[in-house]
Amino acid sequence: MDPAARPAQLDSPAVAALIKVGSRLNMRLYRITGGRLGNRWRVGAALRKPVEICLLTTTGRKSGEPRTAPLLYLADPGPELGSAAIVLVASQGGLPKNPAWYLNLVADPTVHLQIGRETRAYRARTATPDERDILWPKLVALYADFDTYAEWTDREIPVVICEPA
Repeated sequence: MDPAARPAQLDSPAVAALIKVGSRLNMRLYRITGGRLGNRWRVGAALRKPVEICLLTTTGRKSGEPRTAPLLYLADPGPELGSAAIVLVASQGGLPKNPAWYLNLVADPTVHLQIGRETRAYRARTATPDERDILWPKLVALYADFDTYAEWTDREIPVVICEPA
């Protein structure tokens, strides 16, 4: 891991603001169209191989208000977890801290995922080390930049398993 390898421009306030605005716009477009638009990530490694997006809604650990984030996801992670589980990655582009949505679901694991027009309740949990070992290669196959993000941070990027509530 070499946090110094993370491009400095990614940590600028302008990039953070752009990401926040882009996420909000993506979320609104996704909701308005029932996931027909705004449903694929096409940045970085996903430029040639777009990745499906879901909307994760957690309860703010401080505010108690619903908080929604558009995230890449892995559906049907394999027989170890069952076909109904959804897997998320708390990469936050390799930043040194975990994203707020992850902290929220640790505080309250009841979450909602919207995939397309369907919204379902799930119980979220951090993958065990053994589960993470199985899932990480599948996640990197889905979106290769996850490996790059892991190299840019000293923290172990959490893998989150969401199982139907």
